[in-house]
Amino acid sequence: MTPFELVEPRTLEEAFSLLDQGDPAIRPIGGGTALMLMMKAQFFQPVRLVSLRWLGEPFRGMRVDGDVFRVGAMTTFSELEHSPQVAWQLPAIVQAMPALANVRVRNVATVGGNLAHADPHLDLPPIWMALDAEVLILGPRGERTSAVADLFAGYYENTLTDGELIAELRAPLRPTWRTTYVKVTTRALHDWPALGLALSLDLQGDHIRDVRVVLSGALEKATRLVATECVMRGAAVSDALMRLAGDAATAEAAIESDNRGSADYKSHLLRVHLARAIRFLASSNHG
Repeated sequence: MTPFELVEPRTLEEAFSLLDQGDPAIRPIGGGTALMLMMKAQFFQPVRLVSLRWLGEPFRGMRVDGDVFRVGAMTTFSELEHSPQVAWQLPAIVQAMPALANVRVRNVATVGGNLAHADPHLDLPPIWMALDAEVLILGPRGERTSAVADLFAGYYENTLTDGELIAELRAPLRPTWRTTYVKVTTRALHDWPALGLALSLDLQGDHIRDVRVVLSGALEKATRLVATECVMRGAAVSDALMRLAGDAATAEAAIESDNRGSADYKSHLLRVHLARAIRFLASSNHG
């Protein structure tokens, strides 16, 4: 591994001063779980890494603020997993954790770093998208917000500009909605998914008032299936709807073949697991 400088600023202003804009070899680092693997494989050779570990709010902490759940970007997966507040307000996040990564990774990996990495195989981004979450982004020229869905430009590509940092994630509290995440692997439980599917439904009895469908793993980036949502919105949950939703999803998604399965195989997985997810959420709504 090539030698590099690791700096740990105590203030946001100091962090911005250390993130030399325009130099791709100078990067911020959160937990570093993905970045260190890239460095060991020599895909990335930094000259300086700017650690965000000592930055305070809004990078740290979790809290309910009105009708929004705020999560600092430096919050670790383990902190999410073991938070009673997250279990109550955002149960789909906690439920996804055991299959997300091993305990060592969950103890270190951070919410903000996971989003900034823009790997289409990651498990949390499609769930945040299904929850309609947004992020607060801070930069030397000010702040802005972005829907999580708008963070991803392509395969390992995000829409952050030089010097910008994800500071906080904000998930709206939606008490009438139910959300689930399906991870389909062809190897070990913690492996990258052949297909990841996040589904969020606002149900009134057996009728779908509103819906979010997000597909990951099988595409170059996590993607909302908007046309599929239109087919489902306003419909009653039934076997016929599940078939129509499956048809719409496989027609809409530009599914790609890779070493985890062919496009046809993943399309079949999408049909099967979308129907199962609809059925699961509908039964949960009654229970």
